[in-house]
Amino acid sequence: MARRMVLATQILPTNYVPRRAASCPLVTPGLMAWAGVMIALCGFLQADDWPQFRGPNCSGLSESTESLPVQFSAKNAHWSVNLGDGIGCPIVASGRVFVSAMVDDKTIGLFAYDAHDGHRLWQRTWPTGDLPEIHKTNSHCSTTPAADSERVYFYFSTLGMRAVDAETGVDAWHHPLPTPFFVFKWGPGMSPVLHDNKLIFCQDDDLNPAIYAFDKTNGTLLWKDDRHAMAVNYSHPVVCETDQGPEIVVAGTRQLIGYDPNTGERLWHANTLLRNIKTTPVSQDGLIYISLQSSGIANQWLATADRSDTGNNDGKLSKQEMQAFVGAQQIPAAFYRKTFDRGDENGDGFLEGEELDKAFLDPSNFAGARFDAEAPADEFIMAIRGGGRGDVTGSHVLWKHPTKHTDHIVSPLISENRMLLIKAGGIASLFETAGGTAIRTTSRIRNPGDYFASPIRGDGKIYVAGENGVIVVLQDSPSLEVLARNQMDGSIVATPAIADGCLFVRTRSKLICVRN
Repeated sequence: MARRMVLATQILPTNYVPRRAASCPLVTPGLMAWAGVMIALCGFLQADDWPQFRGPNCSGLSESTESLPVQFSAKNAHWSVNLGDGIGCPIVASGRVFVSAMVDDKTIGLFAYDAHDGHRLWQRTWPTGDLPEIHKTNSHCSTTPAADSERVYFYFSTLGMRAVDAETGVDAWHHPLPTPFFVFKWGPGMSPVLHDNKLIFCQDDDLNPAIYAFDKTNGTLLWKDDRHAMAVNYSHPVVCETDQGPEIVVAGTRQLIGYDPNTGERLWHANTLLRNIKTTPVSQDGLIYISLQSSGIANQWLATADRSDTGNNDGKLSKQEMQAFVGAQQIPAAFYRKTFDRGDENGDGFLEGEELDKAFLDPSNFAGARFDAEAPADEFIMAIRGGGRGDVTGSHVLWKHPTKHTDHIVSPLISENRMLLIKAGGIASLFETAGGTAIRTTSRIRNPGDYFASPIRGDGKIYVAGENGVIVVLQDSPSLEVLARNQMDGSIVATPAIADGCLFVRTRSKLICVRN
């Protein structure tokens, strides 16, 4: 009751929209007190919640036992609401759906809806300030909130980390963070994840790569690890349960790293990855499964130089070519010192050959193949056992196989001892998790095009959302039988959510709920 009294005295934001009240003449003060105790005893998360990016432990697996729909569309949705632009995923906690959207070019909004009927419970908006140019596929509203029954945790590049009350939207705490800088214009895309009483957030940008752990109740920074040896990565932290206890596992440039969740100490690392990673691993039964595709950073920079106004296809990179590509977004001097000046060993004002590697990869952390102007992207799938200590590259990598079936953004789905990969063109590949061998030849899922959302699974069915707005439903079996193709009338980049027998789909402009 004390906490509720404090909330009642706080000044509500001017844009606050309250939840509609229910009236019942049989509700007494004693009954209300009893209900409050029971709610507290129920814990922070329900088994059917989808509390963060890609659901429980970022796995894409729903724990719900309720029946999920096979055939559906935007036209026969259970409910839908209009939103501003965004590609952050919807999440569900304690019967509430949370999603973000750009209200206008300089305003970000966070919204709460009743999961059952879609009525809006509250909304919050914040001015963002000036924002840099980003790739057209991305959105400034690109990160996914995390939530439990008490709070919603939301990151935005210029606002830092914020937490608001899940029931009312009132501010709970705010922790400023360095505004990330990305020379390549993809922009921010990382989201917070929950573990016990901690909120974990990793941001591997071009200037200040780091991972943070906050006390989720008050925003206190519990620990931080400087990841200066990392290039830009977009892989979310996952929890690996081991005989030694839980570990926070994060993929990055060259290394997969296991952290002590209580102290932030680096427990182990495996030098198995490539230049950068955009997919998120999946952890099950003490093992970490990874699929990744990456091309050389040096090669990317040469292609960038050739696309700039001063590009001349000479195989060299100058500061002028870098700035011409970036344009109005000025490159900070700290980035030149960190990269260009480090690599320009002969001082001629150009980066060429191996100088490119030395500039854009930390000297302590060279990753993948060295500079090769003709080298295509590398692709791997692998499985690594958690629980090691120190360098586990030679001891805990169970298997690692080259393949041509990975996607550089779409994360793998691990279900029924199988690894499913989806890549551009609507191509599906299936491997067994025991050794990584192919279960079947690749097949098409009858929806060609680009894919940015990752597959999710519930009720024996796999949902694969394409950028063209079509969601393909597959049988979760070795046959991967196509059960249906469903049109949602809008581009889908965000991974959908599953909760309470519903599929929650976020298109670029709408939030849609479908169910049987």
